[in-house]
Amino acid sequence: MAPTAQVSAEPKARERILETAYELFSRRGIRDVGVDEVVARASVAKATLYRHFPSKDALVLAFLARREEQWTKGLVEEGARARGKTPEERLLAIFDVFHDWFASPEFDTCSFINALLEMGREHEVGRSSIDYLENIRSVVRGLADEASLRDTDSFARSWHILMKGSIIAAAEGDLAAAKRAQAMGRLLIEQHR
Repeated sequence: MAPTAQVSAEPKARERILETAYELFSRRGIRDVGVDEVVARASVAKATLYRHFPSKDALVLAFLARREEQWTKGLVEEGARARGKTPEERLLAIFDVFHDWFASPEFDTCSFINALLEMGREHEVGRSSIDYLENIRSVVRGLADEASLRDTDSFARSWHILMKGSIIAAAEGDLAAAKRAQAMGRLLIEQHR
């Protein structure tokens, strides 16, 4: 009976570790958070952490994968699709989602940008962050395709600059950054019709 209890406890320990890492990494970055702090906050042994995540980098990569699920797909993509009726409205709704996010206590900037800047583009975590940022552009590119815009790759890259810029501006304290970016987004849509 003991092995069954251990098997059922393992996913719970893994989830606690990942939830703890998510909270810490998204709020404070990667380098500021040590494995010992994750272990202490998740109430697990260090051996348990390393059984599930063989290195801190492996834990960071799992955090980034979860961030994509919760932030890119959950908050941004689903939020934009729920708020906009047409593809153009959905594109613009990304900034409505951002506006609400910037004003919330959960605003914690972009973990992909942060990880890339912290670790650099040559590091495994940096390369993974670049891939996740491309996934965000893919969402934008897909909406631009649905809206029958021209040169959707260029559009997505420009739109993503507006997204990233508004996040940085909000981190500086500009809570109207998303609305400013949305106004520029309207002009960008017009240029790509």
